[in-house]
Amino acid sequence: MFDIKLSLKENTSETNCGTFLQTPFWCEFKSRHGWNHLRFIVEYSLNSNQYEQKNDCTKSPEDLFFGDLHRVFEMEVLYRGFAKNLFSIAYIPLKPDLPFECTDEEILNKAFDDDFDDSFQKDDNDAVHSKTNSNVSVISQPIMTAETQAIEFAHLLSELAEQLKVFLPENTIVIRFDPDVNFSDIQERDTFNFGIKTIAFADKLKLKKNTVDIQPPDTTILDLTQSEEEILANMHSKWRYNIRLSEKKGVKIHKYDGSVLNLSEKVDIFYRLTQETVLRDGNSCHSKEYYLDLLKFSAQNISEGKDVPLVNLYIAEHENDEIGAIITLFSKDEAVYLYGASSNLKRNLMPNYLLQWTAIKDAKNYGSKIYDFYGISPEGKKQNHPMHGLYMFKTNFGGKIIHRTGSWNIPLKKIYFIFSLAEKIRAFWFKKVIKKFKRR
Repeated sequence: MFDIKLSLKENTSETNCGTFLQTPFWCEFKSRHGWNHLRFIVEYSLNSNQYEQKNDCTKSPEDLFFGDLHRVFEMEVLYRGFAKNLFSIAYIPLKPDLPFECTDEEILNKAFDDDFDDSFQKDDNDAVHSKTNSNVSVISQPIMTAETQAIEFAHLLSELAEQLKVFLPENTIVIRFDPDVNFSDIQERDTFNFGIKTIAFADKLKLKKNTVDIQPPDTTILDLTQSEEEILANMHSKWRYNIRLSEKKGVKIHKYDGSVLNLSEKVDIFYRLTQETVLRDGNSCHSKEYYLDLLKFSAQNISEGKDVPLVNLYIAEHENDEIGAIITLFSKDEAVYLYGASSNLKRNLMPNYLLQWTAIKDAKNYGSKIYDFYGISPEGKKQNHPMHGLYMFKTNFGGKIIHRTGSWNIPLKKIYFIFSLAEKIRAFWFKKVIKKFKRR
């Protein structure tokens, strides 16, 4: 279906934009902790002739509406060995996205609204036209959603993996994608995923939905192009109150980057708070050295004049007690709340609200366009769900909830299925058994 060309790329100008997971900075940092990485220029086009033969039709809907498809983008691929290098896995975070741009949600809402008015009209091809008051069409485009291009996307993942194989170690057992495809409605996401599974089965593609997602598929994203006043106004009123309460009660927020002389001591504080959080909530965490290295590596690159994401550690203090801490990453396009921890002491002072508000303001001043709270459980909306508190905490800052597809696998060797089973057992043990036991 696609003509795909991959070429290795050593240097790039995309060092501090897009998703942080695709920046050379992040991939080089991961290479300091067991991973390897390769950067590619990916160029692909839709092979119309092959598509027509496969589907026994004259032209695809996309070709009718958009003409020839041609895409070029850069992509980082992480890979590492396991079990003393007995086997390897490859992982592509937040790439690729959909082949075609989706119709704007505002137009879609108008097109499918029961009260569809005269400012929009559809033609025989389901194209949507927006008209001025003089009835002259100023926008004309087909209705394009993620679901309408599920066939193309399933084949794109499969064929892209086939091209990647030759660049990866011979013992690679699976290529895993976390695509950059998101939805504002969870049912739309689930429908899309079901469609990909159906196409994979019908077209005999070696494409399988992973039961364990690597990146958080559900998150809430705050628009930082708003003014501070607008951001505050869009928060839940109790969240504004908690921020003011924390300030009034004397909670102080201190920010540290990786260049401070006593960084190790500050990371010790963060790690101690992290251990308290793990014991209380049943979460897992990285080693202390991992957090320390992340902060240092960012500061080192910046001191060398490189344009890379800025990583900061924020610690909340009250009367010489450290009661909360977070680690954030700021890039030109996004700010991300990576890690957080809190003490069992003085929780009534609401330090986590002030920590987030301080980071949000700093991210806005840095120039980031969005603030990603990086992970929620959609089921947490239910009051009896164990993640309800975290869900409410993150969503009531006023961001937009999005749902990504989650991880998709292209198995390359039969041993993958043993690895997949081990992943499921490990996830069940830590997320269900251990977490439930610790929450008792």
